[in-house]
Amino acid sequence: MTHDKRFGPVRLIPGAHRGRYPNSNSVYVEGAGVLVDAGADAERYRELLAGPGVKEVWLSHWHEDHLTHLDLFEGLPLRQMAAEAGALGGIEAMLDWYGYEKEEYRDHWRKTLREDFHIRPRRATGGFAPGEVIDLGSCTAEVIHAPGHTPGFAAFFFREPQVLFMGDYDLTAFGPWYGDRAGSIDETIASVRRLQQVPAKVWLTSHEDGCFEGDVAPVFDRYLAVIDEREAKLLDLLAEPRTMDEIVAACIVYRKPREPKAFFEWGEGAIMGKHLQRLLARGAIALEGGRYRRL
Repeated sequence: MTHDKRFGPVRLIPGAHRGRYPNSNSVYVEGAGVLVDAGADAERYRELLAGPGVKEVWLSHWHEDHLTHLDLFEGLPLRQMAAEAGALGGIEAMLDWYGYEKEEYRDHWRKTLREDFHIRPRRATGGFAPGEVIDLGSCTAEVIHAPGHTPGFAAFFFREPQVLFMGDYDLTAFGPWYGDRAGSIDETIASVRRLQQVPAKVWLTSHEDGCFEGDVAPVFDRYLAVIDEREAKLLDLLAEPRTMDEIVAACIVYRKPREPKAFFEWGEGAIMGKHLQRLLARGAIALEGGRYRRL
């Protein structure tokens, strides 16, 4: 088991397999007994519950890989942004929030969400207000609304140790995810740049190593540059008119065809769809007869 990383009262609890999906890292605040997200490691959570204890769970957002082990915390207060309350309504609600339309994809995810992520209808017991400052005793936490990845995404700045938990704005080489039905490229860029301006000394994230210190400006820049790289490749592809199926088959996001299609093929189309919307709005491309082409 990988050991926690500690920054004053704030700990990063690494997810299994270096926090790679379907796992995610968590944050735990000593003294307050607050756990942020529940997708890391069941054994580690049981240790925390045994002592020093978990008193409440906060969610950065509604995605399944952050909810996996919520059953361990049944009966404890659960807080999330009110804007995303509907996404916890169960499997069908979650599929709708993602924007899954093909029944074959929905069938795959019905089984996966139930068996692998233990998704069931839940209701948070409390919410967060953007900009709210919460006194945790051992430190104070500022709630930062950072839409783009999801509409009600919450980042948490623990002020005294100057630690910022950015969740799925994870600064990985893959780049940002904004493929949800309500995801937004432009909001993602604005949120990442806003988070970059928070006066933190440590930046914690949900996936992979999940810990950044020192001069992180180049890391932020590389992370957001992935958006421009995807768009440039798409524009190159659209030098010839292309259908949506042809765009998905080009694998600009995931680089090669992968299984399961309900994850990778859908995700490719979801992210490319956001870029197509953006380019159409800018007048950079046209849609004619079911084909997109560069202007």
